[in-house]
Amino acid sequence: MKIAFHGAARTVTGSKHLLSLTNGKKYLLDCGMFQGMGAETDGLNNNWGFDPREVNYLILSHAHIDHSGLIPKLVKDGFHGKIFSTPATKDLSAILLEDSAGIQENEVKYINKKRAAEGRPYIEPLYTTEHAWEAMALFETVEYGNWHAIDENVELLYTDAGHIIGSAAVHLRVKENGKTTRITFSGDVGRYRDVILKSPDNFPQADYILLESTYGNSLHDVHLTTPDQLLQWIGKTCLQKKGKLIMPAFSVGRTQELLYALNQLELENRLPKLDYFVDSPLSIEATELLKRFPQYFNKHIQEVLKTDNDPFGFTGLKYVKTVDQSKLLNFRNEPCVIISASGMAEAGRVKHHISNSIENSRNTILLTGYCEPGSLGGRLMAGAKEVGIFGVRHEVNAEIGSIRSMSAHGDYEDLSQFLAGQDPRQVKKLFLVHGEYEVQEQFKQRLMRKGFTDIVIPERHDEVGLG
Repeated sequence: MKIAFHGAARTVTGSKHLLSLTNGKKYLLDCGMFQGMGAETDGLNNNWGFDPREVNYLILSHAHIDHSGLIPKLVKDGFHGKIFSTPATKDLSAILLEDSAGIQENEVKYINKKRAAEGRPYIEPLYTTEHAWEAMALFETVEYGNWHAIDENVELLYTDAGHIIGSAAVHLRVKENGKTTRITFSGDVGRYRDVILKSPDNFPQADYILLESTYGNSLHDVHLTTPDQLLQWIGKTCLQKKGKLIMPAFSVGRTQELLYALNQLELENRLPKLDYFVDSPLSIEATELLKRFPQYFNKHIQEVLKTDNDPFGFTGLKYVKTVDQSKLLNFRNEPCVIISASGMAEAGRVKHHISNSIENSRNTILLTGYCEPGSLGGRLMAGAKEVGIFGVRHEVNAEIGSIRSMSAHGDYEDLSQFLAGQDPRQVKKLFLVHGEYEVQEQFKQRLMRKGFTDIVIPERHDEVGLG
């Protein structure tokens, strides 16, 4: 058998890994969209490196778009097999993929207006809402902790990865030529001190491991809690400078963590009396969905729920649903907090808020998670003095900040703990995926000191034999 790495290879987005057996069957692990890669992005998302019609099954680790976002295009291009996921991942995927399809359609509509005026031919979106609906009909759910026979060759086990609701590490038992091979794909590994979710589960011994490495050379700041850091930024921006605090945040995971932290401040009577806007219909849907899966919350939240029936709601919180309501925030002069998608500030309503606020020194853009270096969020985090947004150059006069402690990805200690139950002598190869190359090289040295001897950092479209 062979495994090929068609995404999230020496980069953090576009997760796609294709397992091929000698009998011709093919199993795709994740089908993620490349994001924030600048001019390369469209080409990366249109070049599979394999034929979707030949894929028999798709096994999805979680619903984030960089892991699921090309599923409708896979279906559009000829895939008709089953898609396996946890129940929560299926529900999240339904709203995320429909939203993503709407973004593709709207972007192409805007581009085609310009192309028509220039006498150029129209282009098509990556996929449409209909393709997203067609994809959802192929989903089959598998609960955590139970081995499930995909076919006569492959069994699947999901264990909780603690990253977002429904996220899972994927474990396969593959029978070929009378021999069973054990393969683990980590998906994205969460943190062992997550404020909302349970810690990642232990998992069975593997022969081959595909491990994410986003923060393989970093330790998250745990000295200041997220509520304390938020309070500092709110105080500095809204109370002292009388400006707007704008927080790009992923709709699933990060937004809910921000709301929970602000709710904690209110429970402690420390939350300033301001308006707090969540400007993202998708975030609103995701928050309501999260509340339907309290069994995935950690013990601390279970205790909070005994006295607070909504740990994501507080005084001053306002949900912005319509485009007109969103536009009105740009004309608001009073201090306020705006939480809006997307997390890398590459698309969505937050991009408009940044465009309208970035030249005013009273305001702050507070980045709350990982940003691909080429994305708008990545450029701001790197200290850009000027950025282009919607074709207009803007001076960066607003303060740029970040809260590293909020990452839903584990740091190198979390990733090491995730591997702690494995006997390195039994792991034939460990592949580092979903990370930047320099980070992966540093993480590789750390893992070698822990006894893992054969560590591979594949490039995109590399194929490696497993046997």
